[in-house]
Amino acid sequence: MANSPQAKKRARQNERRYAINKARRSRIRTFLRKVEEAIASGDQAAATAALRQAQPELMRGVTKGILHKNTVARKISRLSARVKAMTA
Repeated sequence: MANSPQAKKRARQNERRYAINKARRSRIRTFLRKVEEAIASGDQAAATAALRQAQPELMRGVTKGILHKNTVARKISRLSARVKAMTA
């Protein structure tokens, strides 16, 4: 248990950040799920639109420190490759 005032404040800040980060992570997952569903449905136009909406959210996760830059780059690359492959 936190005893010093500094430790108590840090615990409060951690709780607040945890809630914010959890909401952001959930929002990012929702956008990713929409892309996955569009790919699964076979609708390339919807998949492209969903991917365009998901990209800024993913990059925002990078700037906010929720996800690593290379992780997001890999996800975007793989998703865009899957969307592009729908034409073939």
